[in-house]
Amino acid sequence: MRITQLAVAPAVPPVAAPVYAPVMVLSATARRAVEAYGGAERWRAAQGAEGIVTVGGPLFWLKLRPPPPRIRMRVEFARPASRLDPVDRSGRVGLFDGDEARLEGDDGRVVTRRQDARSRFPRAVWDRLDLTYFLGYSIWNYFGLPALLLRDDIEWVEPRDGTLEPRFPPHLPTHSARHQAMHFDRTTGLLRQFDYVPEVVTSRWIAHVVEAHDSWDGIPYPSKRRVALRRPDGGPAPRSTAIRITVADWRLW
Repeated sequence: MRITQLAVAPAVPPVAAPVYAPVMVLSATARRAVEAYGGAERWRAAQGAEGIVTVGGPLFWLKLRPPPPRIRMRVEFARPASRLDPVDRSGRVGLFDGDEARLEGDDGRVVTRRQDARSRFPRAVWDRLDLTYFLGYSIWNYFGLPALLLRDDIEWVEPRDGTLEPRFPPHLPTHSARHQAMHFDRTTGLLRQFDYVPEVVTSRWIAHVVEAHDSWDGIPYPSKRRVALRRPDGGPAPRSTAIRITVADWRLW
């Protein structure tokens, strides 16, 4: 990871594995966050993370695509890839792979796929591939913290102590390449709130609040999250919760 005051990160071509920067180049906020979540050595040694995710809320009903009640989600750190088992109530497995979304049948064969899924993402009703893409890239970002802080192809700006703003390159999918901010507790180093503009859904700022942490093998992880519209003062707007996320049985692998 490189900390700089430049506003724009240079484009970086796709790589087979993340390129990790030395810990000494991390900012104070980034160092606290990495240590709070188990330390750089453990995250660099891991191939990915997985957990049981319960996700729901008005957004999915508005899109006519409510997820199953429990999804085993598994992400890889080396590349943007997630597995959602199942992604629908018929038991199909959803695979998010960079710019592609796929569905697998019981025999593991691909039932259907959509390449360049982001550019074809609808604002109205979703289908199963849309849900796969949205949940797939979102969870890859969420489960990837603090590994994302260690990557050398993401630029992080620290405008003030406790806040980091990422600049994602084109080959890494995220809510918004430029409109994001992560707020960490300045004492514990843990993530408190994640602000972003989810461009595939809306152009409005979102306040993604971490309400609780659990732990696995001494590593804390966000176990309860609430996603709402953000007020002008930065907090979540009342009665605007769009998504709730609960994570259990999380672990590195």
